Amino acid sequence: MVDTLAGRLARPGERVLVVDDLEFVDTETLAVLDAVRLRTKRPMIVTMGESSPNAKGRRAVLSPGPEARVQLNPLRYEHVSELITDVLGAPADADTTARILTKSAGNPRLVARIAETASLSDLLALSNGQWHMTGDTLWNDHLQGTVESLLEGLESAELTGLQTMAIAGTAPIDVLQRVVDADVLDRLEQHGLISVMEDPHNNICAAITPPVLADYFRGQRVLTSRRVLQDRITRTLSVPPQEPNGDVTPADSLTGVLDAVRLERSTDDAATARHLHERISVLERRRFDRWDAEKSVSNAVALLSVNWGSPADASRIERVLSETVSSEGDTCELLFLAVTKALWAIYSGKGLEHAADALRNFGKEHPEWSAEVESVELFLVASYDRMPQNLDDTLARLHDRHPESGVLACVRGMLELYRLNPSAALNAIDSSNGFRGFPRIGPFIRGLALFTSGRIEEAIVFALDQRAEARRNLDQFGLVSNTYVAAQALVYRGHFDEAEYLMGSVFAMGRPGFLVDSLHDAMLRLAGLRAATSAILPTATLATQARREAEDVGPLPGIAKGVYELVAGRPLIPAVFDRKAARLIRRQLERGYVLEATYSALFFTCLLPGRKVLEILRQTLRERACTSHDQLVAIAGAVVEQDHQLLGVLLENYEPDSDLYQVRMLLRGAFKRYAFMDDTVGAAEMERAYSIFATRFPSADEPMAFNSGSYSPLTVREIEIAALAGHRSNPEIAEHLGISIRTVENHISNALRKTGSPTRAALFDLVRDTAPFR
Repeated sequence: MVDTLAGRLARPGERVLVVDDLEFVDTETLAVLDAVRLRTKRPMIVTMGESSPNAKGRRAVLSPGPEARVQLNPLRYEHVSELITDVLGAPADADTTARILTKSAGNPRLVARIAETASLSDLLALSNGQWHMTGDTLWNDHLQGTVESLLEGLESAELTGLQTMAIAGTAPIDVLQRVVDADVLDRLEQHGLISVMEDPHNNICAAITPPVLADYFRGQRVLTSRRVLQDRITRTLSVPPQEPNGDVTPADSLTGVLDAVRLERSTDDAATARHLHERISVLERRRFDRWDAEKSVSNAVALLSVNWGSPADASRIERVLSETVSSEGDTCELLFLAVTKALWAIYSGKGLEHAADALRNFGKEHPEWSAEVESVELFLVASYDRMPQNLDDTLARLHDRHPESGVLACVRGMLELYRLNPSAALNAIDSSNGFRGFPRIGPFIRGLALFTSGRIEEAIVFALDQRAEARRNLDQFGLVSNTYVAAQALVYRGHFDEAEYLMGSVFAMGRPGFLVDSLHDAMLRLAGLRAATSAILPTATLATQARREAEDVGPLPGIAKGVYELVAGRPLIPAVFDRKAARLIRRQLERGYVLEATYSALFFTCLLPGRKVLEILRQTLRERACTSHDQLVAIAGAVVEQDHQLLGVLLENYEPDSDLYQVRMLLRGAFKRYAFMDDTVGAAEMERAYSIFATRFPSADEPMAFNSGSYSPLTVREIEIAALAGHRSNPEIAEHLGISIRTVENHISNALRKTGSPTRAALFDLVRDTAPFR
């Protein structure tokens, strides 16, 4: 064996010996590897689990030599999603991906093993192109051997310690030491079987890692006395989770909060998500038990306020909504209950009219709250249908009836955001201190208003500060909503890595409660945009985990699927992209969603500038008297009109503003546009302009752009023939153009290949109305 392997390595060329999972290699094979390395002097690269009991012994068998040790970080959410797709042949939904991530702690081998065994055990089912969990667990007998290999070599005291921690769950170290000896904890940490983290209250906590070990130890056959042990642990660890509280220490600069995010990225986000999710689950369960013992309105509101942001069983929510004794209770809490019934009716598919009935019934019983009821109904209509007519008159009338109402202030703030009036949104929430009993919507409105008014840095700092407070307070509603604001603002500034980490930390917790589920979907689409543009061919991204029944148009950026699907569809001709984008934006404006329309137009203009979208953007900004994007719009106009001289002047006189990253993206998109049209002169001018601008304003953030390899622009003749292919046969086209049938067939075949169109009809739909396309 030594002779054969050494002979192969001795062949000419750069050669290296690579051994994966060294701790599982037997000693005879190690001897062969060592002899080969000594004989050939070729470098050897090995991978091993540093925490494995066998790792140290295996490494000692090899002869000493130069050594470089690299710590590989656990996989993050998006990596786990890709790996599941590779292993199972199709992506998993958001909840399944999050569960596999947390159970495996991001270990690639465990991710693959859990996914494989769950599908073999029918714990995962393939439906509509996605894998879904069929129950509430992924544990199966096939994992038994995998887990036992992780425990190989442990002493009995260490196994008992893991059993204890499995029952205890995540707990502060000082509390955990009451039931597990400190030296046992130290040894388990050395083996890599404990993850240590700092919770939002600065307590150092520990938990088993990977969490699939806890499932193993919680099995009935592991320890016959586990009930006795569980009782002892429960009595010892009688420290209830913190109720929401705590003061916020606001970050004073963008640099400070970004540094904090980058530091947070170095931690194990799977463990952090698991820890936070455990604490929220305990809080939700305790509040449910309190309601189950006394079905009062106060107890129902305390529970449902958690469910607005955190997932809960649908049957449980239905039970709380139907069984709560509402004959007595604080009126504002009864309003909260009525609003929750209305929102749940929409979420569960019962429709807008059913939701409105729930509100109207409350209004009849409590006419003094009729203004609030009408305003919430107004919000539901605006959010799930379209912006109502005569909105200003209606809002003024409701304000006159109850000027101090926090509900009216929040509704007005949201509706002002929908129609891109951020200053009015800020004024609305500043006029009220909120509404007792409701989750804190005010910070979400304020953060989004700061962002849409062009105060991007303020929005990032504020949203991240509110996100930190939400984590401290076990407020998943605030965690998701403020992460959405921070992610939108970070992406707008080009900070993709930080935005993707923040969104991934939310995804790792699985799908949230019903009120912020749409924001969760929006972030899945936002996280998929960069991959959708950079891939050479259409590819599956995290956006495939978003709900497919979403509309093409929505009240806030990303909540609807239209923008993402247009980009992911990759129209291969700039004029086609411009036409389809303009059509989508007009539909957004027709529904009254000016905020979504404006940011869609800004994004499309910078990604692949076109005349139709730019004109809509100009008109929309002019109607709103919005001047914060004037420099960007002027530069885009010079690009679209191919006025290179004016473009040079505008870039030379550009003063950095909140659109700095967008200008870089626009110049890169302009280069792509000319390249796709095979205009080498225009492409060279744009490349030169981009280079000069990038030198003047250097940045490590690469602008988002379509991958050139994904575009194979059709020739003029191919477009001409494709336009005829929709309603004429090949002989008819040949006769019309005076060419051979074989030539027609070749042109159509090339066009189908370049565009990826499945049929002649699809090809015709792609190229129609595109000439002239320059």
